[in-house]
Amino acid sequence: MREYDSRLARGAARVRPPTSSGRARCIAIGLPVATLSGLLMIPEAAPPPPPPPPPPPSVSAAARPFQWNQDEVWLALEKRFREAAALGCERLRGPINTGLRRGDRFLVELAARSVGPEEPILDSIEHNTFELAALVAGCFERLPEYARLVARTRSVVKRQSESWDMNAGKDRLYRLLFGGRAALEEVMLQGPPEAMPALVHGDDEASATPSTRILGVTVHSGDLLVSRGGAASSALIAVGNDYQGNFSHVALVHVDEKTNILTVIQSNEHGGLHPTAIEEYLKNVKLRIMILRPRANLAAVVADPMLPHRAATIALLRAQRRDTPYDFAVDHRDDSRMYCSEVPAWAYRQVGVTLWMDISRISAPGTRQWLADLGVKHFDTQEPSDLEYDPQLRVVAEWRDPQTLYIDHVDNVVTEAMLGGAARGDRLTHVWYVLPFVRLAKGYSVLLGFVGK
Repeated sequence: MREYDSRLARGAARVRPPTSSGRARCIAIGLPVATLSGLLMIPEAAPPPPPPPPPPPSVSAAARPFQWNQDEVWLALEKRFREAAALGCERLRGPINTGLRRGDRFLVELAARSVGPEEPILDSIEHNTFELAALVAGCFERLPEYARLVARTRSVVKRQSESWDMNAGKDRLYRLLFGGRAALEEVMLQGPPEAMPALVHGDDEASATPSTRILGVTVHSGDLLVSRGGAASSALIAVGNDYQGNFSHVALVHVDEKTNILTVIQSNEHGGLHPTAIEEYLKNVKLRIMILRPRANLAAVVADPMLPHRAATIALLRAQRRDTPYDFAVDHRDDSRMYCSEVPAWAYRQVGVTLWMDISRISAPGTRQWLADLGVKHFDTQEPSDLEYDPQLRVVAEWRDPQTLYIDHVDNVVTEAMLGGAARGDRLTHVWYVLPFVRLAKGYSVLLGFVGK
């Protein structure tokens, strides 16, 4: 015991109290760190409330939020599906064949003449698409036939829309295209992912520009890749505007005419406007990708078949400079900074083509407030999803990740529920002790952007 006490005493003797110079060093280091941490924890002043949405012009359907307003239809379709699932494929063969033939007949009739958005046959096509979905969901082996019908419907309807006034026609186009995809994916979700077709072909639109192949599809320089990411913010971008969509990002394709190397030109919050190798682009989470291409019969493309490639080349040259930061304010009128949609819009504008013939709007006050809290200052935007409704573009193909389609839908539902809370007055909050680290990371990002990295 004495020996232990002796060792303890010797150890204690070696522990000397800090000297005055040591205390000074601690204070000199600790005080600035504590002060800086305290300053970084001070929250910013709340942003001013966003301006109220402008009153919708009476002539513009696109200036007000779209609403289906047909809950009784969805309930009836759910009942129809449950009945179909109990019948089995053998007993559903006749009704499904009838629905497919009816859909084909409608499309043949529609393709043979020009119709306006109020034409009754379009109501019939919509009704048949949903009714048939409830039956095919009960017999999953008929999915490929139904998928082809939905793709053909999109193609024929988009061709009709080329002569429509989009102020009057957007609701109709949205019901048939977005509604058709929603119906198709509800069918897809009834079966195992491995049985789901990942790729659904659309129009193989002719193009004179350089090409290569990705995801089993030939893509051309000047094509647009409209995608859905896996982040929570991707779901907000997709569903948070007046016309709920399925996509959150858009990029422009450039294919080198000599090497056929594909470069993706995009702008994101990580690096602003920059070129990306296709391998890197695909490595990032993509729940779905839709390939769009300018129509071959556009007057500008007829006059210059290489116009899409010229637009892509202009964008690539600017992206290689890496001097265009990301546009967090989402101002499509100012191209000194760019969010994703501004890249193809700006590039095609340089060659005389205006994409996004109809501007998206975010009019829900709660959603506007949340976006304002995140730094958004403009609420009339070029939404990626709305490119599908641009009659200047053809849908070449749509690829889905079968393993994550369910996650995609769950994210949408969760986001819709959260936006419902925003409508009731819920506000975004933050974790106070994380704020200093976030601000340091933001400062580092700003510094990298300043030096061009």
